[in-house]
Amino acid sequence: MTLPQLDMEQYRQPDVSEFARPASTHKPRMLLLYGSLRERSYSRLVIEECARLLTHMGAEVRVFDPTGLPQPDTDDGQHPKVQELLEAVMWSEGQVWCSPERHGAMTGIMKSQIDWIPLSLGSVRPTQGKTLAVMQVCGGSQSFNVVNQLRVLGRWMRMLTIPNQSSVAKAFLEFDDDGRMKPSAFYNRIVDVMEELFKFTLLTRDHTAHLTDRYSERVESAEQLMQRVNQRAS
Repeated sequence: MTLPQLDMEQYRQPDVSEFARPASTHKPRMLLLYGSLRERSYSRLVIEECARLLTHMGAEVRVFDPTGLPQPDTDDGQHPKVQELLEAVMWSEGQVWCSPERHGAMTGIMKSQIDWIPLSLGSVRPTQGKTLAVMQVCGGSQSFNVVNQLRVLGRWMRMLTIPNQSSVAKAFLEFDDDGRMKPSAFYNRIVDVMEELFKFTLLTRDHTAHLTDRYSERVESAEQLMQRVNQRAS
């Protein structure tokens, strides 16, 4: 078998030995986003339950409050809420996104938060290789429109979106007066999702650089370096 198209100088044979490195010992860093500003926001209540579970599992958790976040393209990115969001994204190793379904789609509040997160900041990609769990709350019967959309966004942001997900139907029936989720199959599924997110984060966080090292980018970088060298020589 011949591969004349392959740049052998940039090709690297995948090998299990690349994963033989000491595991980090610090708490997994989790950022949680929700998609509603209502006083009794069920997406926020779900996120708060997720925060409790992740903290119990041993994670360090931040929940971002989108109140006051400007719309994308209405600010140069220096707004304090934008900076708070970007700093939290950079800090995180895993994330949870939960949005209500409104008109069959995620809310503008949810999308605005994601739209403020750039694919790259200079040479740094803030979300690449980080784990992601997607969830939604429904006002009526169970739907999966939002989690499907969030999965597309997670892949676009080059995140490792875990297989499991949660969709809470008739969310207004699932919480008590104190805002705590009642025992149910929906709650059990949220526990499943948080367990899976925690495990995938432990599994991948020390190997992000290796997992996201791409042949095409190595070739492109080598070609750009050659062009710079040739420009200096001429």
